[in-house]
Amino acid sequence: MGGSMGIALRSAFPKCRLEGLDHNQAHCSEALALGLVDTIVNSLDDLKVCDIIILAIPVDGIITALHSLTDVSEQCTIIDLGSTKEKIIASTPAKIRKNLIAAHPMAGTEKFGPTSAVSDLYRDKVVVLCSLEESGELQRDMALKVFGEIGMKTVFMDAAEHDRHAAFISHMPHALSFSLANAVMAQEDPISIIELAGGGFRDMSRIAKSSPQMWEDIFRQNKINLLTALDHFAVELNKCRSMIENEEWEELNGWMQGANRLHDIL
Repeated sequence: MGGSMGIALRSAFPKCRLEGLDHNQAHCSEALALGLVDTIVNSLDDLKVCDIIILAIPVDGIITALHSLTDVSEQCTIIDLGSTKEKIIASTPAKIRKNLIAAHPMAGTEKFGPTSAVSDLYRDKVVVLCSLEESGELQRDMALKVFGEIGMKTVFMDAAEHDRHAAFISHMPHALSFSLANAVMAQEDPISIIELAGGGFRDMSRIAKSSPQMWEDIFRQNKINLLTALDHFAVELNKCRSMIENEEWEELNGWMQGANRLHDIL
């Protein structure tokens, strides 16, 4: 996310200077070599003079970083790109709440690290800006300019509402993909998986390659909403199992036709 943002910002704002920070030194070297940033700094303190600070890190790390940024200037804009929003906003020190833009770009891949950066990750994608009324006017204007210039479509939402929707549309699918991968690996040997895995399995298991550290944090922060989403999924999975077990094929067909309607939306 961070590397792709660097590419997007450099394209949209050729005169801007991009400074990067990562605790992983290999990532720092890769980001410099790929031209994703102009320089690497040593700490968050070095970033406090920047006009914009973008936090493209795991969501628990975002909260930690915000508590280290309480002395930024009133003109600084801090944009967090985390997949959860309610806990991040609630944990933001009051002193810098107006500095913060709580954003969730609905974009990304299962890959991570600077070498996974892509030039068009954000273009024509949606970014959700949450509880924007709590942010400062300067920060709101800055965020709208930045996301607009890199080609994103903006949606506004309350943080709690965002987290409920994200649990169903983003977080639950990741939980299911991790579960599918583990279920198959527990029953099938690697050779059979390689020989027989078709497009359907590859599509459904692709996001199980995502960063465990990042998704552990997301699941923790959005625990209640995710459990609710998983309960609803379990109801549907049990319906499917029951219809197959009882050979209710006509009912099963109607159930699947109902699922087909999703593609009228997407």
